[in-house]
Amino acid sequence: MSDGTHDGQQPATQGIARRDALKAIAAAAMVPMLPESAAAPVAPAPRAPLPMFEEQPQAKRKGPRGTPTDPVLQVAKADWPNKLQLRELATLSALCDMIIPADAKSPSASAVGAPAYINEWASRPGGESSLVRVRGGLAWLDRESQTRFGKRFHLATLAQRTAICDDICYGPKAKPKHQFAAQFFDTIRDQTATAFYTTPQGWKDLGYIGNVAMPKFEGPNAEIRRKLGLE
Repeated sequence: MSDGTHDGQQPATQGIARRDALKAIAAAAMVPMLPESAAAPVAPAPRAPLPMFEEQPQAKRKGPRGTPTDPVLQVAKADWPNKLQLRELATLSALCDMIIPADAKSPSASAVGAPAYINEWASRPGGESSLVRVRGGLAWLDRESQTRFGKRFHLATLAQRTAICDDICYGPKAKPKHQFAAQFFDTIRDQTATAFYTTPQGWKDLGYIGNVAMPKFEGPNAEIRRKLGLE
């Protein structure tokens, strides 16, 4: 037999909603605590709606990129001044292009920004020893080229620059007087390769196609399988 209720709830003409009851209880509890002048009802002040969680402004992150203070690497930007001067960058560009020159397949290292990358890397906070090595090595290159050929390194011919690089490109065979320069060359070679092969031009040079779907995976070719002893 129906009593006018649905699922145990009282009809709208009997009782009040639970939310309204809680409001009434809270208001009754507060009245004795207020001064007499405050007991009269006061219209609530208008207030703007709270923003959604994803709309809340985020604190601006500061600090070197690649650290927990700057995890959004897609929009990362160095916030320290670059310290290499134009004279040093000219020498550095010539050296980068000795390490990765332009060819029919790809541009040179300087054309894709390797010197700027090395400048930022050497100028980073906490990288003082790297900056000393880079600056010292660039000064050595210019002085050595001036001594041998009467001109700065970036103004020397390809053959002249090659002669200097041959003396410092492999540390174990470098003369004792060239050991510092060999360490410097090793550093610049590593950083030049890092800068170049992390660009689209460098990926193309390697034949790297990126994360793309392959309709079929053939596995290693016959030559590789023979070298691995699989055939």
